[in-house]
Amino acid sequence: MSNKKQPLAEAIYERNYVYNFHFHLIWVTKHRYPAFTNSQLVTDMEVILQHIADLNEVTVERMAVMPDHVHLLISFKPKYAPTNVVKAFKGGSARLFFEKHPEIKAQKFWGGHLWSHSYYMSTLGKMSKEIVDHYIDDQRNQR
Repeated sequence: MSNKKQPLAEAIYERNYVYNFHFHLIWVTKHRYPAFTNSQLVTDMEVILQHIADLNEVTVERMAVMPDHVHLLISFKPKYAPTNVVKAFKGGSARLFFEKHPEIKAQKFWGGHLWSHSYYMSTLGKMSKEIVDHYIDDQRNQR
């Protein structure tokens, strides 16, 4: 029988690391003003966000573009800082969206800012904190 450990289910294997984490990212429009008010505007933003994800090696697992905010469930390599990923999404999407829809910038976001400065991000994984606590305790007991 081989001593090689079985791969972790659903983990992503890279050359120097293995990871399996996901981030729930939410951000809102400036002053929560509804910007994505029809299906074409929603689709345009979805395409822009997917393009930014592709450029930054981010996997979009779920996406919802609402009239005044965005939800993303994403995963990315541990070598990238979460804050840099957020900046890429928010900065790039605002620039590309306003290029495509200058009338919205002029009518609703004349200050030039599509997004509020704030955002919410939480980490998700397949294992709960309790399961990891138990696993680490079991490792101590196996000595």
